[in-house]
This record gives sequence, C-alpha cells and structure tokens, in this order.
Amino acid sequence: QVQPVESGGGSVQAGDSLSLSCTASGRTLMTYLSAWFRQAPGREREFVAAITWISGKTYYADSVKGRFIITRDNARNTVTLKMDTLKPEGTALYYCASGGNVHHIMAPDYWPDWGQGTQVTVSS
Repeated sequence: QVQPVESGGGSVQAGDSLSLSCTASGRTLMTYLSAWFRQAPGREREFVAAITWISGKTYYADSVKGRFIITRDNARNTVTLKMDTLKPEGTALYYCASGGNVHHIMAPDYWPDWGQGTQVTVSS
C-alpha cells in the first residue's frame, strides 16, 4: 500500500498562486494514476486533477481547467499541482490519491490510497 504525503498548502489571497506536492512514504508513488482531490467544510470530497505516470495524460475538473496544472516527476517520485488565479471557493483540504483507475477517475471511493491532506485557504 502506498502512503502519499502532501506538502505546500498555505493561506493566500484571491488571484494568487500556490503549488502542492505529493510524494510517497516508503514506496513508489508510481502506480498507473495519481490525483488531487479537495474537500471543503461541510461538502463532499471532489475531484480536482489526475495524471497517468506512463504517458503523462492529464484530467481536470471543469472548475479548475485553465488555472491548475498537474505534473509528475518520475525521477523524484513526485506529483505537483500548480494552482493559479486561486478563488475563495478553492479553500479546502487538498488530498493526494494514488492507485485509482481512469474509468472512475472522479469517484473518491475508487481510489485506495490517500494522504492526510494539506490545507489551502484563499481569502477574498
């Protein structure tokens, strides 16, 4: 089992940028697919972005397309989420997930491995 570990969260102003990183504790993160989800207080956990390790194919939620970019570094065993033009509704706990499959990419229940999350707070 892979234990993803997130870093890079913080408090920013609306319009600012922030980068989150995810690596693995003890084992490789390089399963077929890795992703970022987020969960705001009182809301369901929602899909943000995903990337395949082999080809680097990316997937994005409509709400972040054009503002967020997900990348992977195979040599460093790291997935990064670069977030630009952040909005207050982006305030959430951001989770890195691993081990999912592309047919259920937006469904949290189909991702077996999760990190503890990193908080992102966007002030207006």
